[in-house]
Amino acid sequence: MQLPYPSAPTIPLILAPMAGVSEAPFRQICRRMGADVVLSEFLSSEAIRRRIRSTLEGAEFEEVERPIGIQIYGADPNAMAEAARLITEHYRPEFIDINFGCPVKKVVQRNGGSGCLRDMDLVARIIRAVAGSTHLPVTVKTRSGWSDQQRDPVTIALLMQDAGARAFTLHARTRTQMFSGKANWDEIARVVEALDIPVIGNGDIATAADIVRMREHTGCAGIMVGRGAFGNPWLFRDGQALLAGRPAPAAPDAAERFAVALEHARLAIRLQGDTRKTVIEFRKHLGWYTKGLHGSGELRQRLFQIESIAEAEAIFLQYLEPVAQVA
Repeated sequence: MQLPYPSAPTIPLILAPMAGVSEAPFRQICRRMGADVVLSEFLSSEAIRRRIRSTLEGAEFEEVERPIGIQIYGADPNAMAEAARLITEHYRPEFIDINFGCPVKKVVQRNGGSGCLRDMDLVARIIRAVAGSTHLPVTVKTRSGWSDQQRDPVTIALLMQDAGARAFTLHARTRTQMFSGKANWDEIARVVEALDIPVIGNGDIATAADIVRMREHTGCAGIMVGRGAFGNPWLFRDGQALLAGRPAPAAPDAAERFAVALEHARLAIRLQGDTRKTVIEFRKHLGWYTKGLHGSGELRQRLFQIESIAEAEAIFLQYLEPVAQVA
C-alpha cells in the first residue's frame, strides 16, 4: 500500500493540520526537524470559492515545505469540489485532504468537520465530488464517530475508502470526546486490518516512544503528530531516530530551545508580516517552547507581554546569563 506522498519514507511522520499552529513558519521548522509530510491548517471551502484573501493565504506555502497537503472542509459537495479545483490549479500541493474530524463548535454547527459524521451519505458525496474535481490524491482525516453511540470507525473507514479516499487518517476519539480521555489505538489497528488503502494513526503522540508504540500497536502506515509537537518540533527528530533503531538524541537545553523559538519567530515575521499582530499571535509558541524549564511560569508571564521579537530575545539572554557565568 503506497502512501500518496512523493519521496516520503516507509513510515512517514506527518505534522497534523491544526488551526493557528500548522502555519507555514511552524511547518518549515517541523520539516527541518524531521517531519516527512506537513499539512496546512484546515481551510473553509466556501471561503476558498469566494476568494477570501485570508483563507487563500492559508493555502500558500514555500517549496521547502513539500510534500504538503492542503486540507479543506465544508458540507456542500459542490463547494468542496470547486475549492479542490482552485487549490489544484493555483497552489499545486502533493495532495488534498478533507477534514471530517474537527470538533470545534463553530465548524460543526455548519455541518463541517466531524459534523459530517452525522450524515454518512453526505460524507460519501463530498469525497466523490472532491476526487472527481482534481487529479491529485484525495485523503481524509476523521474521528471514530460522532459519539459513543455512533462510534464505528471501521464502517466509516470502509465508506470513505469506497468513495475514493487514497489514504485514511484516524484520530481515535469521537467528536463528543473532543480532546479528553484516551485515543483508542485498538480502533486504529482494526481499521488497518479492514482497509486496502494506507491508514495513518493519530492521537496521544506526546513522545518519540509513543511514535514507536503506535506503530507496533496498530501496524499503521504513517503516524500523524498533533498537539505533542507544540513547542517541541524535536519530537520528529527523536521519532525518526527511534524508528531507525538509533537512540534518541539528547533533549534540547534551554539555549537550543530559545534558538529554535527565535528562528521560528523570524520565519513568522518574514512570512506573516512584521506587525504587532504577528508578535502577539506568536506569544503562544513562546509559552510552549519554554514549558518545563526552571522558572517557566515567571518566564512565560514576561514573554506573554512582549511587543517585539527583540524583547523575547532579550528575555532569553537574561534567562541564560546565570548559566553563562557558571560556564
